[in-house]
Amino acid sequence: MNWISNYVRPKINSIFSRRETPDNLWTKCPECGTMLFHRELTEALNTCQSCGHHMHITPRARFATIFDDGLFVEVDVPEPLADPLHFKDQKKYPDRMRDARKKTSEKDAMLVAEGDMGRMKVVCAGQDFSFMGGSMGMYVGNAIIAAAERAVKLKVPLVLFAAAGGARMQEGILSLMQMPRTTVAVQMLKEAGLPYIVVLTHPTTGGVTASYAMLGDVHIAEPNALICFAGPRVIEQTIREKLPEGFQRSEYLLDHGVLDRVIHRKNMRDELITILRMLTKKTPRVHGDLPKPEKTSADAEK
Repeated sequence: MNWISNYVRPKINSIFSRRETPDNLWTKCPECGTMLFHRELTEALNTCQSCGHHMHITPRARFATIFDDGLFVEVDVPEPLADPLHFKDQKKYPDRMRDARKKTSEKDAMLVAEGDMGRMKVVCAGQDFSFMGGSMGMYVGNAIIAAAERAVKLKVPLVLFAAAGGARMQEGILSLMQMPRTTVAVQMLKEAGLPYIVVLTHPTTGGVTASYAMLGDVHIAEPNALICFAGPRVIEQTIREKLPEGFQRSEYLLDHGVLDRVIHRKNMRDELITILRMLTKKTPRVHGDLPKPEKTSADAEK
């Protein structure tokens, strides 16, 4: 027996021909621990098929599922001052912004777009929690104002998807000033008689819930989303009492009259279309179309 040809050579070949398995093929559900294949997870809109847990989804990916055929046009948002307070903690504020932009490939924590939803023109604004926790800064304020102004100009509804940890501390009082600014923007829609729908996703907290996220005509939430001003841990430490099970979660808030709907992400588009058509006094949505009739010779003579 030739140990070089029978053992050493196959061993060497196996080492050099070994294919590395990509790390991004599977995602572990943080709720139930199920391993989810990335392609199936994407098709399920980043929701676990085992327990229904809703994971993070970017506004761009969400818009691709909300608008007709996934087509939309971005609305320009005015750029604010880059570093108005020259803030620095562990990093300089411009460095944090540069890292967040590189990570998400987005300008800031809010994306505004317009397109058709069920053949109805709609303006949408989506908050990105992966961009510095979706924190509300001057850009977010500018984005909501731009979205409201665009909706008023086109005379169409505005749908906003909220996801934030609160105000952006690196902008100090300037971030808190976005609360009254966005409230005025929502009032513009009210005065124009245009619907304003808010979809609350996990998590929506802090100054966002003290302003534009709670001023909608209809409030919808995704399942088990944390929606609050101060978190449950802070409240428990303050009142020194144990909070009820599921406190500040979507289902709890629905039972106590804070929300109008709790809708699975896969059903969100149909629900929004139905509500918007009702609020704009349009006929119910028709699922599917009949083919256009072909012209006959008799029609041509007429």
